[in-house]
Amino acid sequence: GSNSVNVFLGLGLPWMIAAIVWQVAGTNTTWDDRYQLLDGLDWLGEKGYRKQAFVVEAGSLGFSVSIFSTFALLCIMLLAVRRQVFGGELGGDGLPKWISGGILVLLWLLYIILSAWKSLSSQ
Repeated sequence: GSNSVNVFLGLGLPWMIAAIVWQVAGTNTTWDDRYQLLDGLDWLGEKGYRKQAFVVEAGSLGFSVSIFSTFALLCIMLLAVRRQVFGGELGGDGLPKWISGGILVLLWLLYIILSAWKSLSSQ
């Protein structure tokens, strides 16, 4: 339930707001320079005569999905090891608890850093 709400609000709401803003804003020379002659936007009209709209160019999800899947697998492996060694996934003695938490935070930070790097390097 809450994941669906997060996805709809986290992705859907900003996209809807952007679409409304672009529709209301009217023609923009920056948009015209970038999208008027771009292939694949036939739904906006003929090349050179397109109405302005919110456009999100498709990118590759392969890198992000690969990194996410790898890190998710590492997280599951960490939890499985903790269950075998400590008898539970979360909590426990001080040092192992903090090491496990640090590993999970490090994986999260690495995911953000790698995703940002990939996004910025492809521009």
